[in-house]
Amino acid sequence: MRIGDLAEATGVNRRLLRYYEEQGLLHPTRTANGYRRYAPSDVAAVRHVRALLAAGLPTAVIARILHCMHDGTDGPAPPACPTMITELRQERGRIIEMIGRLQTSRQALDALLTAAETPDGS
Repeated sequence: MRIGDLAEATGVNRRLLRYYEEQGLLHPTRTANGYRRYAPSDVAAVRHVRALLAAGLPTAVIARILHCMHDGTDGPAPPACPTMITELRQERGRIIEMIGRLQTSRQALDALLTAAETPDGS
């Protein structure tokens, strides 16, 4: 299938599909005239990429674990791919740290808002 077909089948625009290719997430073949050709399995791959992005994973991590995803579902293949578990745990830790930094930022903003909204500035 061509890029337009994949875009229609997945709801992902062509520009984003080309970005996924640049990031090593999709590997279309090329026809003699340079058009991209996608396999039917690329529809599932795009769904998996979208699910992993929604979970907060960067594309570099997705490129390392995408092969661990089941074809046809959005769930990971647990015991068959131990590197996926390691990667997911590392990313979870990164997100927890980020949440902590965001909570600190929110507290600082709350203090600034309180000070700014107090009529005498104290």
